[in-house]
Amino acid sequence: MEAAEAVTPPVPLRRNLRFQALWAGQAAATLGMRVGDTAFPLLVLALTGSSTAAGAFGAVQMVTTLLLGVHGGVVADRLDRRRVLIASDAARLIATATVPVAMAFDRLTLAHLLLVAVAVGATIAYSGPIRLLALRSVVAPEQLPQALAQDEARMNGASLAGPPLAGFLYGLGGAVPFLGSALASLLALVAALVVRFPGRPASAQPNHPATAQPNRDAAAQPNRDPGGTQPAPDSGGALAGYRLLAASPLLRSALAVLLVINLAGTALMLPVMVLLRDGGTSSGGIGLALAGEAVGALAGAALVPRLHRMAGPGVLLLVVAWTAVPVPLAPLLPGGAVTVFAALFMVGFGIPALRVMLDLLVFQQVPDELRGRAIAATMTLLTAGMPAGTLGSGLLLDHLSPAVALAAITILLAVALLPATASRTLRRAVWPTPQNPAAHP
Repeated sequence: MEAAEAVTPPVPLRRNLRFQALWAGQAAATLGMRVGDTAFPLLVLALTGSSTAAGAFGAVQMVTTLLLGVHGGVVADRLDRRRVLIASDAARLIATATVPVAMAFDRLTLAHLLLVAVAVGATIAYSGPIRLLALRSVVAPEQLPQALAQDEARMNGASLAGPPLAGFLYGLGGAVPFLGSALASLLALVAALVVRFPGRPASAQPNHPATAQPNRDAAAQPNRDPGGTQPAPDSGGALAGYRLLAASPLLRSALAVLLVINLAGTALMLPVMVLLRDGGTSSGGIGLALAGEAVGALAGAALVPRLHRMAGPGVLLLVVAWTAVPVPLAPLLPGGAVTVFAALFMVGFGIPALRVMLDLLVFQQVPDELRGRAIAATMTLLTAGMPAGTLGSGLLLDHLSPAVALAAITILLAVALLPATASRTLRRAVWPTPQNPAAHP
């Protein structure tokens, strides 16, 4: 009987109701946040007339997420994950709902909106790692790449649909996008309440085999660093995730490349917009051109398993990274917005495969009791690259023309990729094998 159960194939993802319900709730939450990312600055601008104040909303939200990111990882590893997710979704629902209520009573102020930014940023810090862990906990290990690819469709679809949907809803009435965002948070909260998933790390559960055999699969995973680089459960405190990532040559190299791509991708946006505007492209045309990355990522999400079969993680990472090198030069070529859209589409096409790659490497190499901190550390590091890229772009444009700034970004990106390209650890990396029984539903 036990042997028969051991070989029973897992339920297909399309029929895995827990996964699909969680995915739908998280898709609603992501779309609601993307709508808010556009609608909140518009509301601040209408309320104050200050573009600086409008930009402050996003800055306050991002800084809050970065500051609380480390603690969010600790919470994901030490507290009941499901309860934290429920609390985060409820807090975001309440914070967002206060906006249309205050508008109805004509009591909305900038201070109120900035407090909402803090609340939303905090919920991202605490719910972000848990959302990844929740989806992983309700699928079989061999289905993880497919599940993560579907999750990429959620993220990229929300990024593509969020801004225009926010503009449409805002045109219906100032409070409408926030009612929509609150409804999205309510749907996410309902999914978290209805779907049960493991609330604690697998090795923390009584009688779990990982507790008795913590190193049973160490030799079987070719990407795992020898010498027992995994800390014992709960060792290292809040910064254990950073230390664990730094101790792995493979993860260290992969994160460095992804950070460089994030920096360059953020830095090129402002000069690209300036060049397109100076070339006579309308605001709508600029928005459509910059949507190329999201459209490419949405198309690439469906091909993640195939791309993973074509190359190892390190080779795939380097190919996508080097494909991005000439992209900053696209506005300098004939075609204007169409050329920019095509270039961003080409890079965006490979991004989902890289995100899933990082998820698989972290999930397979990091013990469950440290996954929250490792994921939080990864998210914080990659998110930190975005404001740095924006700041660097502004500094370049203060001293250089947009064309020269884009050429400089191209050169800097190429130079930054050389050490990773020469790394044997990265080039020879192979995909880890699914061996964690705790991931089964």
